[in-house]
Amino acid sequence: MRPTAMRIGQEMAAAVQAQAAIATDTPVGMRQATVATVGTDGTVTTVEGFVARRLATYTGPAVGDLVLISPGPGGWYAHGRMAAASAGGWVPLTLASGWSATAGYYTPAYRLNGDGTASLSGMASMSGTLAAGAVVTTLPAEARPANRVRVTVQVAAASGTGYYGVMTINPDGTVTLGDYSAALPGTGSKYAEYDVLSHYRLT
Repeated sequence: MRPTAMRIGQEMAAAVQAQAAIATDTPVGMRQATVATVGTDGTVTTVEGFVARRLATYTGPAVGDLVLISPGPGGWYAHGRMAAASAGGWVPLTLASGWSATAGYYTPAYRLNGDGTASLSGMASMSGTLAAGAVVTTLPAEARPANRVRVTVQVAAASGTGYYGVMTINPDGTVTLGDYSAALPGTGSKYAEYDVLSHYRLT
């Protein structure tokens, strides 16, 4: 082999080896991954072994999140969690026995917002006695907060007097009414105002 041809062959071999080394050390392509641990330094570690820095679009990280990660300068980046099938759309709630959607208002429903929060909407009503701690609905697992969420709501009205209480979302998904401002009338309509929980944290 002539010296020039030999040199060209050696240079090509070296280039192939260098490219192989780069391919081995550099992340390639976007992929889905499941979060195993959430770091205090803005990173998440996935079940697959990737350590990825969270972008501003990935808020409220939690173990078990299915996320989209991609390679970049210095390693991997986590863009955010993959949307659930119900994300962005209103999903009707299953109301507790005795409760029904109130005419003229939105049908009770929940929505996942994709930023670590969820929303409730609508109004339900029932007639008769409303006990303290009564369960008005139970949220599916994907819409349950990690801790309790409490808001003030009007639960009844009679003879020009409004009666108020607290609506609580519990970590087990139950939504309850209680802590009434006064003894409620034994007759007449009682209400569950889901619109007051238009935005609440999940994690």
